[in-house]
Amino acid sequence: MSTSKWIVDASHSSVDFTIRHMMIAKVKGTFHDFDAVIEADPADLTTANIEFNVALTSIDTRNSDRDNHLRSGDFFDIEQHPTMSFRSTKISKSDEGEYDITGELSLHGVTRTETFSVTYEGSGKDPWGNEKVGFSGKGAIKRSDYGLTYNAALETGGVLIGDEVKFTIEIEASKQA
Repeated sequence: MSTSKWIVDASHSSVDFTIRHMMIAKVKGTFHDFDAVIEADPADLTTANIEFNVALTSIDTRNSDRDNHLRSGDFFDIEQHPTMSFRSTKISKSDEGEYDITGELSLHGVTRTETFSVTYEGSGKDPWGNEKVGFSGKGAIKRSDYGLTYNAALETGGVLIGDEVKFTIEIEASKQA
């Protein structure tokens, strides 16, 4: 394949996260509103340009009180920082169809370099003749690195909310005509 522009098909894609709760369990959530532009040869991502944006207002942990708290000044402060964004700066192949994508992640007014593992899942045409590609990604960040430090001590020791946030991303993208 040659380098082309690919647009995320949000109805067949997801951005999910997991974080420790009370040091004994995990809470999962998703972001429903996101987009990405991928300029790449999907079979060789090493020369790709990737920009990914997530609307933090779209957070969903299946608990509206928690979601509203996460949108507040204690966490995302979405009135001041409504978006999380990622722009690739370096992509290296780690195995066949496997890549380490490094870039600038911006969240809560802070930009840091982060690396995510991405797998090229394949390509094909849908029943209407549109070219599609699939990618899976995973990685983790420390929320404290982005000034997201709200927490509460537990009487049994430890804290209410873990610092590490693990992300899993599933992307289906369509070749732009």
